[in-house]
Amino acid sequence: MTERTEELFRDDSYLKSCDAKVVDVNDRGGIVLDRTVFYYTGGGQPGDTGTLSFDGGSVRIGTTIQVDGDIIHVPEEGQSLPAPGTSVKAEIDWDTRYSLMKMHTSMHLLCSLVPCGVTGGQVGPDKSRLDFDVGEHTLDKEALTEALNRLIDEDHALETMWISDADLDANPDLVRTMSVQPPRNAGRVRLVKIGDAVDLQPCGGTHLARTGEIGRLRIGKIENKGARNRRVNIHLGD
Repeated sequence: MTERTEELFRDDSYLKSCDAKVVDVNDRGGIVLDRTVFYYTGGGQPGDTGTLSFDGGSVRIGTTIQVDGDIIHVPEEGQSLPAPGTSVKAEIDWDTRYSLMKMHTSMHLLCSLVPCGVTGGQVGPDKSRLDFDVGEHTLDKEALTEALNRLIDEDHALETMWISDADLDANPDLVRTMSVQPPRNAGRVRLVKIGDAVDLQPCGGTHLARTGEIGRLRIGKIENKGARNRRVNIHLGD
């Protein structure tokens, strides 16, 4: 299916709202817009919540997903929905999104410090996790916490860029995840770069402009999830 929604969040993670038009309301009540600031669930990051406001009412969005190429704004139950063709203002819950941006950027910093393949992960607004296939490598909670906060204090800039599928295939070491391939979009792949040489990897998620925005981080439990697998929990704040 041809994508019907312009993904404004791809180029500017700081957009809190946009004007849009309802393209479709599917048979389960999911709302498709012609453009959106709502990030859909993917890459371990949950979909945005927020509000669609229109003449005569508003709808609370409980999550955002992608199905068959369409970005679906999933409304909470029991609401009157706007009809196709309705003009709306789409506005995300910014505080939650900003926390997710901090955590997702923090996870990329953690990847830069652990030279092991990633076997899983989940982004949350206050606590996140990454699973690593560590092999013989050992992880030290205090050392990782210190190193993460040093990278934050250095206030590295983030930027996004696009490469072709062929370029990614020619540079497989860019992909840190062992079981999940990065999203490919019309023959190209989005990269997130931190600093000059801190981290570079494919990612479709939302991120900060600079690492200094994160604030303090700490590593929580490092859990044993198998002979080679270790789960590293990361928390915002002291």
